[in-house]
Amino acid sequence: MGLYTSVCCVILVALLTVTCTSGEDPYRFYNWNVTYGDIYPLGLKQRGILINGQFPGPQIESVTNDNLIINVFNSLDEPFLLSWNGVQQRRNSWQDGVFGTNCPIPPGQNFTYVLQVKDQIGSYFYFPSLGFHKAAGGFGGIKIASRSVIPVPFPPPAGDFTILAGDWFSKNHTDLKAILDSGNNLPFPDGLLINGRGSNGFTFTVDQGKTYRLRISNVGLTTSINFRIQGHKMLLVEVEGTHSLQNTYSSLDIHLGQSYSVLVTADQPAQDYYIVVSTRFTSEVLSATSILHYSNSAGSVSGPPPGGPTTQIDWSLEQARSLRRNLTASGPRPNPQGSYHYGLINTTRTIRLTSSAPIIDGKQRYAVNSVSFIQPDTPLKLADYFKISGVFSIGSIQDNPTGGGAYLQTSVMNADFRGFAELVFENPEDTVQSWHIDGHSFFVVGMDGGQWEPASRLRYNLRDTISRCTVQVYPNSWTAIYMPLDNVGMWNVRSENWARQYLGQQFYLRVYSPANSWRDEYPIPRNALLCGRALGRRTRPL
Repeated sequence: MGLYTSVCCVILVALLTVTCTSGEDPYRFYNWNVTYGDIYPLGLKQRGILINGQFPGPQIESVTNDNLIINVFNSLDEPFLLSWNGVQQRRNSWQDGVFGTNCPIPPGQNFTYVLQVKDQIGSYFYFPSLGFHKAAGGFGGIKIASRSVIPVPFPPPAGDFTILAGDWFSKNHTDLKAILDSGNNLPFPDGLLINGRGSNGFTFTVDQGKTYRLRISNVGLTTSINFRIQGHKMLLVEVEGTHSLQNTYSSLDIHLGQSYSVLVTADQPAQDYYIVVSTRFTSEVLSATSILHYSNSAGSVSGPPPGGPTTQIDWSLEQARSLRRNLTASGPRPNPQGSYHYGLINTTRTIRLTSSAPIIDGKQRYAVNSVSFIQPDTPLKLADYFKISGVFSIGSIQDNPTGGGAYLQTSVMNADFRGFAELVFENPEDTVQSWHIDGHSFFVVGMDGGQWEPASRLRYNLRDTISRCTVQVYPNSWTAIYMPLDNVGMWNVRSENWARQYLGQQFYLRVYSPANSWRDEYPIPRNALLCGRALGRRTRPL
């Protein structure tokens, strides 16, 4: 622990010196020690991944434009990385924390992430990105508040709660990884968790008559969930950094990797009420409950937990279409969100991405446009920077489905900086899928059943659709997005179903600018870890 403490002190002194002399945006410092520890999420002992002894990990509290200095010491017996779901890493994919951009932190060593929540607000989460570590914990919430000079389109709530919910397996993450490595599918989850605990393991205390903000994320591995509160309505106010049209919902579908903020008013008789999450689109319905406790409660929860939707696709599709952008509200900047007229911008490229579940060499794999991604021996960003040949090939995944047989490849798609792309996710399978794009926020212009075709554009919402970073694609359906290619870097495009992601349903989007300028992209960090074929290279002089 002496090494850990001394490393933290050196980093802290150096960065405080920078902060005190430069007048930059505020800095927030975090020192995290990642360890294994015993956890009992479903009542049985498991080996979990803890951060500073906590499961889930510590909450990151920040304000728009804050610089976050997060020193991560890896006390595990295997390499480790953290990624930041929804944090855009403007001009800085060096800090994204996936293997395509970063070398893993070796056991017994540390790495300091230096990232900025530039021009962002909202609710997100971080998670361990290597292997199947996510199945052991290591995740936590990220809150980015608006600056005090920026108006927020609702009164300040009396309290702010983060809810990290999702499916959970009783097998350890190494056993789950072994199942996938052997070419088999994962079993059905064993339960659902709310903030790391099973049913009735967590209580949220509120004062009668006051309104509270709930930031809800699906941090699970394989399953969409539905969220609801007994006897209470939810006013949706934010979707992954976008202030939404303030619709009222009795329950909310939250797909893998997605985050929402709702306002809930404690306007019911003073007692306790169930908070419920349940699985969606599964033959067996799992559920878990927590308690909404009124501080002046006269009684415990009563009656059964409220039921919710189970397998209904149309219900979920209609709710998804009801998510709209609040055009008059300010985002991270003073100008109204509606001042960006995405529907008037000509697209420069159309990319159609079709998922599949092929058997390759006798093993279950997952693919997009017939390519099942395999990890390279060197992070793609480092190979690109040092011009190391043979690690990947640009154009190794096509813009359209090939219709051919699936194959293994380290797939990288090139894209021009400042382009404006139309991406269509096509799902010919019978399961709901969820897709995330690092480094970007995109406009969900359309989704529907059947086959996408150019005439589908006539049904696009080109005025006030929601923008976000993770979107669902319903079975035998398509989802279309418009995305500004405004962030130079190497960016992971992945299925948020972690088994699919692990077995190849991902690729990297290389957003490229020919100008070698700090205006477009930050230089390689001085403390960048080097591995694979990048070993022995130099970053920048200290």
